[in-house]
Amino acid sequence: MKHDIRVVNIVVSTSLQHDIPLEKMAATLSNTEYNPEQFPGLVIRIKEPKTSALIFSSGKVVCTGARSMDKVNESIKKIIKSLEKIGIKIKIKPEVKIQNIVASGTVGMDLNLNTLAMKLRNTEYEPEQFPGLVYKLVDGATKATFLLFSNGKVVCTGTKSEKEVHSALAKLIANLKTVKK
Repeated sequence: MKHDIRVVNIVVSTSLQHDIPLEKMAATLSNTEYNPEQFPGLVIRIKEPKTSALIFSSGKVVCTGARSMDKVNESIKKIIKSLEKIGIKIKIKPEVKIQNIVASGTVGMDLNLNTLAMKLRNTEYEPEQFPGLVYKLVDGATKATFLLFSNGKVVCTGTKSEKEVHSALAKLIANLKTVKK
């Protein structure tokens, strides 16, 4: 039984501890979108590494799309460089906080989602609406939500470190084995 899981998206937040003139940013930088009537944040898209960030006038930033913390830090540096182009110098090294990690992979076996929905606690399964089973793993310190598919593919969300991702997958597999018996 070969299982494996990889981080596909890390969502982080940080504060640049500086007010940001979003109108000026939107007017100057081509890789931005800003519609204050619809949403108070400015969206900036970074090509390399391929990430997006929401920037708020308070200096708060939410960055998404990176697959590693190195890529997160690279993206934050590029945002700071973009701000320098409009005359804003960020003098601090922003403290980055992981909000959520999304990982996907496989448990290496086919899954009978109907059986799992009956035998596992904390599941939601509506096959007419969505082909996956939602399983909330609430196991001591490890909390994660999995989407399980009948071919053994899984998506894991709600963890805050790569270590937590692997620990959650191990607990998921252990729980699946108890159902198989």
